[in-house]
Amino acid sequence: MKKDLTLRNGQEVTIRSLVHKDLEIIMGLQEKVIASLEVTSFLQPLSEEEFLVILNGNGSMIGAFHNDRLIAFRAMLEPEIDEHHLGKDAGLPDSELPSVLYSEVTNVDPEYRGNSLQRILGELLMENVDKVRHRYVFATVAPFNIASLKDKFSLGMHIISLEKKYGNLLRYTLMKDLRENKRIRTLSVLADMSDILKQQSLLKDRWIGVNLEEVDGTWKVKFQKNE
Repeated sequence: MKKDLTLRNGQEVTIRSLVHKDLEIIMGLQEKVIASLEVTSFLQPLSEEEFLVILNGNGSMIGAFHNDRLIAFRAMLEPEIDEHHLGKDAGLPDSELPSVLYSEVTNVDPEYRGNSLQRILGELLMENVDKVRHRYVFATVAPFNIASLKDKFSLGMHIISLEKKYGNLLRYTLMKDLRENKRIRTLSVLADMSDILKQQSLLKDRWIGVNLEEVDGTWKVKFQKNE
């Protein structure tokens, strides 16, 4: 994959697939992003070994370059099928687990934020998924990681669970069915993002989280379901 685009500030950027030899610059950008975070728990960084799994063919990874400098990257992973597989959160049968991809880590150089690079890379990855082999895309996001939640909603993903992951970290699990047409759901309700028990109760009752709303300075999750 190779694509050229112009950022809002007029800078020319090239987007291309990342390969094994790009590992050093990938790790360097991830370290820079981690150092810039106010809440480090928002990002679940990948190790060199995990990046190599993707770069060696178990998924796809693309990066944006300005003057040959990597300024953003985004990855999708074909996960191992184990007891922690996110497809189990959605109740997928074992036969469908091989058709799952994970929307993995996204890193954008702090100097280039505000150019929608996360969204652009996400849309390109989604467009290029082999929909014969893969049907579902999953991701996990920390509550109050507003930018990441907005990103996932913009890609058509929705919240299906809110549980502890990665040891003891609270995470939303989101998914998208690439073969499903957009449904019209007739019931809607808002829940404070800080009200964990209410959100978990709604999700257990088959509501799904579809968007965010800020009401009087408070972030709320919009849940929907059919009557």
